[in-house]
Amino acid sequence: MWMFCAFTSIFFLRRCLTIATKELFVNEAIKFKEVRVIDSDGSQLGVMSSDKALEAAYAKDLDLVAISPNANPPVCKIMDYGKYRFEKAKKEKEAKKNQKVIEIKEVRLGLGIDVHDFETKGNHARKFLQNGNKVKVSIRFRGRELGHPEIGLDTMARFAEYCSEYCTVEKAAKMEGRNMLMFLAPKSGK
Repeated sequence: MWMFCAFTSIFFLRRCLTIATKELFVNEAIKFKEVRVIDSDGSQLGVMSSDKALEAAYAKDLDLVAISPNANPPVCKIMDYGKYRFEKAKKEKEAKKNQKVIEIKEVRLGLGIDVHDFETKGNHARKFLQNGNKVKVSIRFRGRELGHPEIGLDTMARFAEYCSEYCTVEKAAKMEGRNMLMFLAPKSGK
Protein backbone atom coordinates (compact mmCIF):
# COMPACT_ATOMS: atom_id res chain seq x y z
CA MET A 1 0.00 0.00 0.00
CA TRP A 2 2.74 2.47 0.89
CA MET A 3 4.50 1.79 -2.43
CA PHE A 4 1.34 2.79 -4.30
CA CYS A 5 1.16 6.04 -2.30
CA ALA A 6 4.84 6.74 -2.97
CA PHE A 7 4.36 6.10 -6.69
CA THR A 8 1.31 8.35 -6.95
CA SER A 9 2.97 11.16 -5.00
CA ILE A 10 6.04 10.98 -7.30
CA PHE A 11 3.76 10.93 -10.34
CA PHE A 12 1.83 14.00 -9.17
CA LEU A 13 5.03 15.78 -8.14
CA ARG A 14 6.53 15.17 -11.60
CA ARG A 15 3.30 16.33 -13.23
CA CYS A 16 3.26 19.52 -11.15
CA LEU A 17 6.89 20.23 -11.92
CA THR A 18 6.35 19.86 -15.67
CA ILE A 19 3.40 22.21 -15.47
CA ALA A 20 5.41 24.73 -13.43
CA THR A 21 8.39 24.67 -15.82
CA LYS A 22 6.35 26.05 -18.70
CA GLU A 23 7.57 29.46 -17.51
CA LEU A 24 10.60 30.96 -19.23
CA PHE A 25 14.13 30.16 -18.04
CA VAL A 26 15.56 33.11 -16.12
CA ASN A 27 19.12 33.96 -14.99
CA GLU A 28 20.79 30.95 -13.27
CA ALA A 29 18.14 28.55 -14.64
CA ILE A 30 19.69 28.98 -18.11
CA LYS A 31 22.09 26.01 -18.48
CA PHE A 32 23.07 26.33 -22.15
CA LYS A 33 26.74 26.58 -23.17
CA GLU A 34 26.22 29.28 -25.77
CA VAL A 35 23.28 31.61 -26.33
CA ARG A 36 22.36 34.31 -28.83
CA VAL A 37 21.82 37.50 -26.83
CA ILE A 38 19.45 40.37 -27.61
CA ASP A 39 19.97 43.58 -25.65
CA SER A 40 17.17 45.41 -23.80
CA ASP A 41 16.87 47.96 -26.63
CA GLY A 42 16.43 45.19 -29.26
CA SER A 43 19.96 45.20 -30.73
CA GLN A 44 21.79 41.90 -31.08
CA LEU A 45 24.91 41.34 -29.00
CA GLY A 46 25.76 38.09 -30.81
CA VAL A 47 26.51 34.55 -29.67
CA MET A 48 28.32 34.23 -26.32
CA SER A 49 28.57 31.89 -23.37
CA SER A 50 25.69 31.94 -20.95
CA ASP A 51 28.01 33.13 -18.14
CA LYS A 52 29.08 36.21 -20.14
CA ALA A 53 25.45 36.92 -21.08
CA LEU A 54 24.44 36.67 -17.43
CA GLU A 55 27.24 39.07 -16.45
CA ALA A 56 26.07 41.54 -19.13
CA ALA A 57 22.52 41.35 -17.77
CA TYR A 58 23.68 41.85 -14.17
CA ALA A 59 25.84 44.82 -15.27
CA LYS A 60 22.68 46.53 -16.51
CA ASP A 61 20.79 45.44 -13.36
CA LEU A 62 18.36 43.39 -15.47
CA ASP A 63 17.51 39.70 -16.00
CA LEU A 64 18.58 37.26 -18.69
CA VAL A 65 15.49 35.47 -20.06
CA ALA A 66 15.51 32.54 -22.52
CA ILE A 67 12.74 33.59 -24.93
CA SER A 68 13.40 30.83 -27.46
CA PRO A 69 15.13 27.89 -25.75
CA ASN A 70 14.52 25.47 -28.64
CA ALA A 71 16.41 27.54 -31.23
CA ASN A 72 19.97 26.70 -32.24
CA PRO A 73 21.66 28.45 -30.40
CA PRO A 74 18.99 29.35 -27.82
CA VAL A 75 17.90 33.00 -27.90
CA CYS A 76 18.04 35.03 -24.68
CA LYS A 77 17.02 38.60 -24.06
CA ILE A 78 18.16 41.06 -21.43
CA MET A 79 15.03 42.53 -19.82
CA ASP A 80 13.30 43.31 -16.54
CA TYR A 81 11.49 39.99 -16.01
CA GLY A 82 9.21 41.25 -13.23
CA LYS A 83 7.99 44.11 -15.43
CA TYR A 84 7.55 41.70 -18.37
CA ARG A 85 5.35 39.34 -16.29
CA PHE A 86 3.31 42.26 -14.92
CA GLU A 87 2.64 43.67 -18.41
CA LYS A 88 1.78 40.21 -19.75
CA ALA A 89 -0.74 39.63 -16.92
CA LYS A 90 -2.17 43.12 -17.51
CA LYS A 91 -2.66 42.42 -21.24
CA GLU A 92 -4.37 39.09 -20.50
CA LYS A 93 -6.68 40.75 -17.99
CA GLU A 94 -7.53 43.53 -20.47
CA ALA A 95 -8.22 41.00 -23.25
CA LYS A 96 -10.48 39.02 -20.93
CA LYS A 97 -12.35 42.19 -19.91
CA ASN A 98 -12.95 43.24 -23.52
CA GLN A 99 -14.21 39.78 -24.47
CA LYS A 100 -17.97 39.62 -24.88
CA VAL A 101 -19.66 36.37 -23.91
CA ILE A 102 -22.55 35.46 -26.19
CA GLU A 103 -25.06 33.10 -24.67
CA ILE A 104 -27.39 30.84 -26.60
CA LYS A 105 -30.94 31.01 -25.30
CA GLU A 106 -33.47 28.36 -26.28
CA VAL A 107 -37.10 28.80 -27.25
CA ARG A 108 -39.17 25.62 -27.64
CA LEU A 109 -42.20 25.61 -29.88
CA GLY A 110 -44.88 23.00 -30.36
CA LEU A 111 -46.18 21.81 -33.70
CA GLY A 112 -49.73 22.91 -32.94
CA ILE A 113 -48.80 26.19 -31.20
CA ASP A 114 -51.60 28.75 -30.94
CA VAL A 115 -51.38 32.45 -31.81
CA HIS A 116 -50.97 33.85 -28.29
CA ASP A 117 -48.35 31.26 -27.27
CA PHE A 118 -46.52 31.93 -30.53
CA GLU A 119 -46.43 35.68 -29.84
CA THR A 120 -45.31 35.17 -26.25
CA LYS A 121 -42.43 32.92 -27.34
CA GLY A 122 -41.61 35.37 -30.14
CA ASN A 123 -41.48 38.27 -27.68
CA HIS A 124 -39.13 36.28 -25.45
CA ALA A 125 -36.88 35.59 -28.43
CA ARG A 126 -36.93 39.28 -29.42
CA LYS A 127 -35.88 40.25 -25.90
CA PHE A 128 -32.99 37.76 -26.01
CA LEU A 129 -31.89 39.07 -29.40
CA GLN A 130 -32.03 42.70 -28.22
CA ASN A 131 -29.71 41.74 -25.34
CA GLY A 132 -27.21 40.42 -27.89
CA ASN A 133 -27.77 36.70 -27.31
CA LYS A 134 -28.25 34.05 -29.97
CA VAL A 135 -31.51 32.09 -29.95
CA LYS A 136 -31.94 28.38 -30.62
CA VAL A 137 -35.49 27.61 -31.74
CA SER A 138 -36.55 23.98 -31.44
CA ILE A 139 -39.64 21.91 -32.17
CA ARG A 140 -39.93 18.37 -30.77
CA PHE A 141 -41.87 15.93 -32.94
CA ARG A 142 -43.84 13.19 -31.18
CA GLY A 143 -45.46 10.11 -32.65
CA ARG A 144 -47.35 10.78 -35.88
CA GLU A 145 -46.04 14.34 -36.03
CA LEU A 146 -42.83 12.92 -37.51
CA GLY A 147 -44.74 12.27 -40.73
CA HIS A 148 -45.38 16.02 -41.21
CA PRO A 149 -42.07 17.94 -41.08
CA GLU A 150 -43.51 20.54 -43.49
CA ILE A 151 -45.74 21.86 -40.68
CA GLY A 152 -42.63 22.35 -38.56
CA LEU A 153 -40.89 24.17 -41.41
CA ASP A 154 -43.89 26.50 -41.79
CA THR A 155 -43.87 27.25 -38.04
CA MET A 156 -40.13 27.96 -38.13
CA ALA A 157 -40.53 30.24 -41.15
CA ARG A 158 -43.34 32.15 -39.37
CA PHE A 159 -41.16 32.48 -36.26
CA ALA A 160 -38.17 33.76 -38.27
CA GLU A 161 -40.47 36.27 -39.98
CA TYR A 162 -41.89 37.38 -36.61
CA CYS A 163 -38.37 38.06 -35.27
CA SER A 164 -36.86 39.31 -38.56
CA GLU A 165 -36.66 42.92 -37.32
CA TYR A 166 -34.11 41.91 -34.66
CA CYS A 167 -32.31 38.91 -36.15
CA THR A 168 -30.86 37.08 -39.09
CA VAL A 169 -31.21 33.34 -39.57
CA GLU A 170 -27.78 31.94 -38.76
CA LYS A 171 -28.67 28.30 -39.40
CA ALA A 172 -31.87 27.42 -41.26
CA ALA A 173 -34.41 24.96 -39.85
CA LYS A 174 -33.20 21.38 -40.11
CA MET A 175 -34.34 18.04 -38.72
CA GLU A 176 -31.98 16.38 -36.25
CA GLY A 177 -33.53 13.16 -35.04
CA ARG A 178 -36.93 13.98 -33.50
CA ASN A 179 -36.12 17.70 -33.22
CA MET A 180 -36.14 20.50 -35.74
CA LEU A 181 -33.61 23.21 -34.92
CA MET A 182 -33.00 26.75 -36.16
CA PHE A 183 -30.48 29.31 -34.91
CA LEU A 184 -31.07 33.06 -34.91
CA ALA A 185 -28.31 35.65 -34.45
CA PRO A 186 -28.89 39.28 -33.48
CA LYS A 187 -28.50 41.88 -36.21
CA SER A 188 -25.21 43.72 -35.91
CA GLY A 189 -26.81 47.18 -35.95
CA LYS A 190 -29.13 46.48 -32.97
